[in-house]
Amino acid sequence: MHEDLAAITRRMRAHIVAMLAEAGSGHPGGSLSATDIIATLYFSHMNVDPNNPDWEDRDRFVLGKGHAAPALYAALALRGFFPEEDLLTVRKIGSHLQGHPCMNTTPGVDMSTGSLGQGLSVANGMALAGRIDHKDYYVYCVMGDGEIQEGQVWEAAMSAAHYGLDHLIAFVDHNGLQIDGSNDDVMRVTPIAQKFRAFGWNVLEVADGHDLQALDEAVAQAKRNEGTPTVIVCETVKGKGVSFMENEVDWHGVAPTKEQAKAALAEIEAPDAPGKE
Repeated sequence: MHEDLAAITRRMRAHIVAMLAEAGSGHPGGSLSATDIIATLYFSHMNVDPNNPDWEDRDRFVLGKGHAAPALYAALALRGFFPEEDLLTVRKIGSHLQGHPCMNTTPGVDMSTGSLGQGLSVANGMALAGRIDHKDYYVYCVMGDGEIQEGQVWEAAMSAAHYGLDHLIAFVDHNGLQIDGSNDDVMRVTPIAQKFRAFGWNVLEVADGHDLQALDEAVAQAKRNEGTPTVIVCETVKGKGVSFMENEVDWHGVAPTKEQAKAALAEIEAPDAPGKE
Protein backbone atom coordinates (compact mmCIF):
# COMPACT_ATOMS: atom_id res chain seq x y z
CA MET A 1 0.00 0.00 0.00
CA HIS A 2 2.76 2.45 0.91
CA GLU A 3 4.51 1.90 -2.42
CA ASP A 4 1.30 2.86 -4.20
CA LEU A 5 0.89 5.86 -1.91
CA ALA A 6 4.47 6.95 -2.62
CA ALA A 7 3.63 6.98 -6.33
CA ILE A 8 0.57 9.11 -5.58
CA THR A 9 2.62 11.61 -3.58
CA ARG A 10 5.06 11.95 -6.49
CA ARG A 11 2.18 12.65 -8.84
CA MET A 12 0.78 15.18 -6.39
CA ARG A 13 4.13 16.96 -6.15
CA ALA A 14 4.47 17.00 -9.92
CA HIS A 15 1.00 18.51 -10.24
CA ILE A 16 1.80 21.14 -7.59
CA VAL A 17 4.91 22.28 -9.44
CA ALA A 18 3.23 22.23 -12.85
CA MET A 19 0.09 24.08 -11.82
CA LEU A 20 1.95 26.84 -10.00
CA ALA A 21 4.38 27.33 -12.87
CA GLU A 22 1.40 27.63 -15.21
CA ALA A 23 -0.35 30.08 -12.87
CA GLY A 24 2.76 32.16 -12.26
CA SER A 25 1.84 32.58 -8.61
CA GLY A 26 1.05 30.53 -5.52
CA HIS A 27 2.64 28.74 -2.59
CA PRO A 28 4.87 25.76 -3.38
CA GLY A 29 6.79 25.44 -0.09
CA GLY A 30 3.91 24.70 2.25
CA SER A 31 2.03 22.71 -0.37
CA LEU A 32 4.97 20.33 -0.76
CA SER A 33 5.48 19.99 2.99
CA ALA A 34 1.83 18.96 3.50
CA THR A 35 1.60 16.60 0.53
CA ASP A 36 2.29 13.36 2.39
CA ILE A 37 -0.17 14.18 5.19
CA ILE A 38 -2.97 14.98 2.75
CA ALA A 39 -2.22 11.94 0.58
CA THR A 40 -2.32 9.63 3.60
CA LEU A 41 -5.73 10.95 4.55
CA TYR A 42 -7.38 10.90 1.13
CA PHE A 43 -5.95 7.60 -0.07
CA SER A 44 -5.66 5.55 3.13
CA HIS A 45 -8.23 6.79 5.62
CA MET A 46 -10.94 9.18 4.51
CA ASN A 47 -14.39 7.82 3.75
CA VAL A 48 -15.48 9.99 0.81
CA ASP A 49 -17.39 9.52 -2.44
CA PRO A 50 -16.16 11.51 -5.47
CA ASN A 51 -19.51 10.82 -7.17
CA ASN A 52 -21.37 12.35 -4.22
CA PRO A 53 -19.15 15.10 -2.74
CA ASP A 54 -21.89 16.30 -0.38
CA TRP A 55 -22.67 12.85 1.06
CA GLU A 56 -23.75 13.59 4.62
CA ASP A 57 -21.89 10.62 6.13
CA ARG A 58 -18.54 11.47 4.54
CA ASP A 59 -15.41 12.31 6.50
CA ARG A 60 -14.63 16.02 6.44
CA PHE A 61 -11.35 17.79 5.68
CA VAL A 62 -10.46 21.38 6.59
CA LEU A 63 -7.25 22.91 5.24
CA GLY A 64 -6.50 25.54 7.85
CA LYS A 65 -3.42 26.64 5.92
CA GLY A 66 -5.52 27.46 2.88
CA HIS A 67 -2.58 28.75 0.86
CA ALA A 68 -1.51 25.08 0.48
CA ALA A 69 -4.56 24.58 -1.75
CA PRO A 70 -2.46 23.09 -4.59
CA ALA A 71 -1.77 20.01 -2.46
CA LEU A 72 -5.47 19.61 -1.71
CA TYR A 73 -6.44 20.14 -5.35
CA ALA A 74 -3.93 17.53 -6.50
CA ALA A 75 -5.34 14.99 -4.02
CA LEU A 76 -8.94 15.72 -5.01
CA ALA A 77 -8.14 15.37 -8.71
CA LEU A 78 -6.30 12.08 -8.23
CA ARG A 79 -9.13 10.84 -6.00
CA GLY A 80 -11.58 11.50 -8.84
CA PHE A 81 -13.50 14.59 -7.72
CA PHE A 82 -12.66 16.42 -10.96
CA PRO A 83 -10.38 15.88 -13.99
CA GLU A 84 -6.63 16.21 -13.53
CA GLU A 85 -6.57 18.57 -16.54
CA ASP A 86 -8.41 21.14 -14.42
CA LEU A 87 -5.31 21.56 -12.26
CA LEU A 88 -3.58 23.69 -14.89
CA THR A 89 -6.38 26.25 -14.59
CA VAL A 90 -5.56 27.04 -10.95
CA ARG A 91 -5.68 30.76 -10.06
CA LYS A 92 -7.09 31.70 -13.45
CA ILE A 93 -10.26 33.73 -13.97
CA GLY A 94 -13.22 31.45 -14.48
CA SER A 95 -11.55 28.41 -12.94
CA HIS A 96 -13.18 26.56 -10.07
CA LEU A 97 -9.69 26.25 -8.56
CA GLN A 98 -8.74 29.52 -6.95
CA GLY A 99 -5.71 30.44 -4.84
CA HIS A 100 -7.43 29.27 -1.68
CA PRO A 101 -10.07 26.52 -1.34
CA CYS A 102 -13.67 27.50 -2.04
CA MET A 103 -16.47 25.16 -0.98
CA ASN A 104 -18.94 26.88 -3.31
CA THR A 105 -17.06 26.08 -6.51
CA THR A 106 -14.77 23.10 -6.02
CA PRO A 107 -16.14 19.54 -5.64
CA GLY A 108 -14.75 17.89 -2.53
CA VAL A 109 -13.83 21.08 -0.66
CA ASP A 110 -15.66 21.02 2.67
CA MET A 111 -14.73 24.51 3.84
CA SER A 112 -13.46 27.75 2.29
CA THR A 113 -10.23 28.66 4.05
CA GLY A 114 -7.32 31.03 3.82
CA SER A 115 -7.79 33.37 6.77
CA LEU A 116 -5.28 31.66 9.04
CA GLY A 117 -6.41 30.44 12.45
CA GLN A 118 -10.05 29.73 11.60
CA GLY A 119 -9.76 26.15 10.35
CA LEU A 120 -9.71 24.41 13.72
CA SER A 121 -12.81 26.31 14.88
CA VAL A 122 -14.68 25.16 11.77
CA ALA A 123 -13.48 21.59 12.28
CA ASN A 124 -14.74 21.74 15.87
CA GLY A 125 -18.18 22.73 14.63
CA MET A 126 -18.26 19.89 12.12
CA ALA A 127 -17.21 17.35 14.75
CA LEU A 128 -19.74 18.63 17.27
CA ALA A 129 -22.48 18.57 14.62
CA GLY A 130 -21.59 14.98 13.83
CA ARG A 131 -22.04 14.01 17.46
CA ILE A 132 -25.37 15.82 17.74
CA ASP A 133 -26.58 14.15 14.53
CA HIS A 134 -25.38 10.72 15.72
CA LYS A 135 -22.96 10.44 12.81
CA ASP A 136 -19.72 8.47 12.92
CA TYR A 137 -17.63 10.53 10.50
CA TYR A 138 -14.19 11.93 11.29
CA VAL A 139 -13.09 15.51 10.78
CA TYR A 140 -9.48 16.19 9.81
CA CYS A 141 -7.82 19.59 9.99
CA VAL A 142 -4.33 20.44 8.73
CA MET A 143 -2.75 23.56 10.23
CA GLY A 144 0.53 25.31 9.52
CA ASP A 145 3.02 26.00 12.27
CA GLY A 146 2.93 29.73 11.56
CA GLU A 147 -0.84 29.47 11.69
CA ILE A 148 -0.82 28.32 15.30
CA GLN A 149 0.53 31.74 16.27
CA GLU A 150 -3.11 32.83 15.93
CA GLY A 151 -4.93 33.05 19.26
CA GLN A 152 -8.13 31.63 17.78
CA VAL A 153 -6.36 28.29 17.35
CA TRP A 154 -5.91 28.00 21.08
CA GLU A 155 -9.48 29.03 21.85
CA ALA A 156 -10.56 26.26 19.49
CA ALA A 157 -8.12 23.83 21.12
CA MET A 158 -9.63 24.59 24.52
CA SER A 159 -13.16 24.15 23.14
CA ALA A 160 -12.40 20.84 21.39
CA ALA A 161 -10.99 19.36 24.60
CA HIS A 162 -13.91 20.70 26.65
CA TYR A 163 -16.40 18.92 24.41
CA GLY A 164 -14.30 15.77 24.12
CA LEU A 165 -14.34 15.79 20.32
CA ASP A 166 -12.66 12.44 19.75
CA HIS A 167 -13.70 12.32 16.08
CA LEU A 168 -11.56 15.40 15.45
CA ILE A 169 -8.00 14.72 14.30
CA ALA A 170 -5.78 17.73 13.68
CA PHE A 171 -2.30 17.96 12.19
CA VAL A 172 0.40 20.57 12.63
CA ASP A 173 2.64 20.77 9.55
CA HIS A 174 5.76 21.83 11.43
CA ASN A 175 8.24 22.84 8.73
CA GLY A 176 9.72 25.66 10.82
CA LEU A 177 9.30 28.41 8.21
CA GLN A 178 6.64 30.98 7.36
CA ILE A 179 6.34 33.89 4.96
CA ASP A 180 8.55 36.28 6.96
CA GLY A 181 11.22 33.82 8.09
CA SER A 182 11.60 31.08 10.65
CA ASN A 183 9.00 30.48 13.33
CA ASP A 184 11.67 31.11 15.94
CA ASP A 185 12.42 34.56 14.54
CA VAL A 186 8.81 35.63 13.92
CA MET A 187 7.05 34.11 16.95
CA ARG A 188 8.29 30.92 18.55
CA VAL A 189 5.63 28.18 18.56
CA THR A 190 7.54 25.38 20.27
CA PRO A 191 7.04 23.26 22.30
CA ILE A 192 3.96 22.37 20.24
CA ALA A 193 3.22 18.93 21.67
CA GLN A 194 3.40 20.11 25.27
CA LYS A 195 1.05 23.01 24.56
CA PHE A 196 -1.65 20.78 23.11
CA ARG A 197 -1.25 18.32 26.01
CA ALA A 198 -1.74 21.20 28.42
CA PHE A 199 -5.00 21.99 26.61
CA GLY A 200 -6.22 18.44 27.17
CA TRP A 201 -5.51 16.87 23.78
CA ASN A 202 -4.24 13.42 22.91
CA VAL A 203 -0.92 14.18 21.23
CA LEU A 204 0.99 12.05 18.73
CA GLU A 205 4.30 13.03 17.18
CA VAL A 206 5.70 11.96 13.80
CA ALA A 207 9.43 12.61 13.65
CA ASP A 208 9.42 12.44 9.84
CA GLY A 209 6.23 13.94 8.48
CA HIS A 210 7.02 12.48 5.05
CA ASP A 211 7.19 8.87 6.29
CA LEU A 212 3.98 7.43 4.87
CA GLN A 213 3.94 4.39 7.11
CA ALA A 214 4.46 6.51 10.23
CA LEU A 215 1.67 8.86 9.16
CA ASP A 216 -0.66 5.95 8.43
CA GLU A 217 0.01 4.39 11.82
CA ALA A 218 -0.48 7.72 13.60
CA VAL A 219 -3.90 8.25 12.01
CA ALA A 220 -4.93 4.68 12.86
CA GLN A 221 -3.84 5.25 16.46
CA ALA A 222 -5.72 8.53 16.60
CA LYS A 223 -8.91 6.79 15.50
CA ARG A 224 -8.61 4.38 18.43
CA ASN A 225 -8.47 7.23 20.92
CA GLU A 226 -11.67 7.97 22.85
CA GLY A 227 -12.79 10.97 24.86
CA THR A 228 -10.38 13.64 23.63
CA PRO A 229 -9.40 15.24 20.32
CA THR A 230 -6.07 14.18 18.82
CA VAL A 231 -3.35 16.31 17.27
CA ILE A 232 -0.56 14.77 15.21
CA VAL A 233 2.51 17.01 15.22
CA CYS A 234 4.52 16.29 12.06
CA GLU A 235 8.11 17.40 11.56
CA THR A 236 8.25 18.31 7.88
CA VAL A 237 10.47 20.00 5.30
CA LYS A 238 9.25 23.07 3.49
CA GLY A 239 9.48 22.44 -0.25
CA LYS A 240 9.92 18.69 0.27
CA GLY A 241 10.82 16.79 -2.89
CA VAL A 242 12.49 19.63 -4.78
CA SER A 243 16.11 20.10 -3.68
CA PHE A 244 16.39 23.82 -4.41
CA MET A 245 13.12 24.55 -2.59
CA GLU A 246 13.76 22.48 0.54
CA ASN A 247 14.11 24.53 3.74
CA GLU A 248 14.17 27.76 1.74
CA VAL A 249 11.77 30.37 3.08
CA ASP A 250 11.81 32.28 -0.23
CA TRP A 251 9.72 29.48 -1.75
CA HIS A 252 6.83 30.12 0.63
CA GLY A 253 4.87 32.18 -1.88
CA VAL A 254 6.84 32.32 -5.13
CA ALA A 255 5.92 30.17 -8.12
CA PRO A 256 8.66 28.44 -10.11
CA THR A 257 9.48 29.68 -13.58
CA LYS A 258 9.00 27.27 -16.47
CA GLU A 259 12.71 26.41 -16.37
CA GLN A 260 12.69 25.90 -12.62
CA ALA A 261 9.58 23.76 -12.95
CA LYS A 262 11.32 21.62 -15.57
CA ALA A 263 14.23 21.00 -13.19
CA ALA A 264 11.89 20.28 -10.29
CA LEU A 265 9.82 17.82 -12.31
CA ALA A 266 12.99 16.02 -13.38
CA GLU A 267 13.83 15.48 -9.70
CA ILE A 268 10.33 14.40 -8.71
CA GLU A 269 10.02 11.99 -11.62
CA ALA A 270 13.60 10.68 -11.45
CA PRO A 271 14.00 6.87 -11.34
CA ASP A 272 15.79 7.10 -7.99
CA ALA A 273 13.27 9.46 -6.39
CA PRO A 274 12.07 8.36 -2.93
CA GLY A 275 9.47 5.64 -3.26
CA LYS A 276 10.38 4.71 -6.81
CA GLU A 277 10.64 0.99 -7.40
